[in-house]
Amino acid sequence: MTKVTFITAGGQAQTVEAGAGLSLMESARRANVRGIIAECGGACACATCHVHVAEEWLALVGAPDEMEREMLDFANDIRPNSRLSCQIRITAALDGLVVRIPEEV
Repeated sequence: MTKVTFITAGGQAQTVEAGAGLSLMESARRANVRGIIAECGGACACATCHVHVAEEWLALVGAPDEMEREMLDFANDIRPNSRLSCQIRITAALDGLVVRIPEEV
């Protein structure tokens, strides 16, 4: 299993075991990670699973495609390292990934 650490807007860390092939969002929901709402269920039709990827992981996670970039326009606290967690697939290479959950507004 791949370990991923989610850091809430309040600074609390929650490390979860994420199964290969699942999305980061699915892994967060299965572990009841606070702040990953995922209203659309992973269809890239909302921005309620928005995360900030730790800088050292950006190359491995990759850049958002055009559809994801458009959805990110609806998210709060957009940064260059913003991604929708529903669009990040878990692989063994992401073991140790750290993402921050923006504050809900």
